[in-house]
Amino acid sequence: MFEGFKKQDMKVPDQGYGEGTIRLRRGGDGPPLLLLHGNPMSHITWNKIVPELKKHFHIIAADLRGYGDSIGPEDGGSNHINYSFRAMAIDQIYVMEQCGFKSFQVAGHDRGARTTHRMCLDHKEKITKAAILDIMPNRHIWTVQKKDWAKSKWHWLLMMQPYDLPERMLSSVPAEFYLEKKMSKRGGGLDFCKDTFQEYVRCFNSKTIRASCEDYRASPSCDLDMDNKDYDSQSKIDCPTLVLWGGKGDTGIVWGDVINVWQNYCSKEVVGAAVDCGHYIQEEKPEDTINHFLNFFNK
Repeated sequence: MFEGFKKQDMKVPDQGYGEGTIRLRRGGDGPPLLLLHGNPMSHITWNKIVPELKKHFHIIAADLRGYGDSIGPEDGGSNHINYSFRAMAIDQIYVMEQCGFKSFQVAGHDRGARTTHRMCLDHKEKITKAAILDIMPNRHIWTVQKKDWAKSKWHWLLMMQPYDLPERMLSSVPAEFYLEKKMSKRGGGLDFCKDTFQEYVRCFNSKTIRASCEDYRASPSCDLDMDNKDYDSQSKIDCPTLVLWGGKGDTGIVWGDVINVWQNYCSKEVVGAAVDCGHYIQEEKPEDTINHFLNFFNK
């Protein structure tokens, strides 16, 4: 995987959210494109699409703080701020600056898409285009919850519980068992990640469990506070935005009107489409993902 890419661990100084070390791979020619993964994955989720993308872009695929082989602070901080999407975003801004890029394009899936959303609000001058994969806005979720969402997103409701209940529960079963239940819960099986599943298992250790639970605690607390403030002040994503979602997943089935919802959070016209798959678009439908990315980022 990632043939021709350079692997690197980059120290990130304390920028108000604790120190960290970000694992990344970079390679390819062209304008910079940052790729950010979701939970419970790492940057290798992009392995099927980077061989083609690196012909067009200089790819930086990074692990979010605490995920994969990245390391974040042990303490989640006041109101879990150290694992907020703001903290994750500023890590990646630092990474891109150290890689020599003052502005760049970014694509994120799941938690990486939420980091992308926050990055577009906090660092408007840095982001030239953004792709958001298979999420609804954090504020929309916590404002317009639905029964079917709660049934499917049981891990949100578990992982947001106070320390250290979810940490103990997730650590009490084999990583293979938990990740299989979580990643196949939409009925699609695990064929899409047969080449990456064991890597996700390897990285699902006490460090990642602690960090990811803090991430999910931040979502309805400090993250939601930030989202409400931006929404009330009409601060929106100002760059061109692509939204993709799995037509067979929760985003398409439970929420429905994806484009129009996202349009409320963006100042420019939102483009996008449903992809004929579940949640893990880049691994389930890599060719479709590549085509959408090339049409959007190369335009």
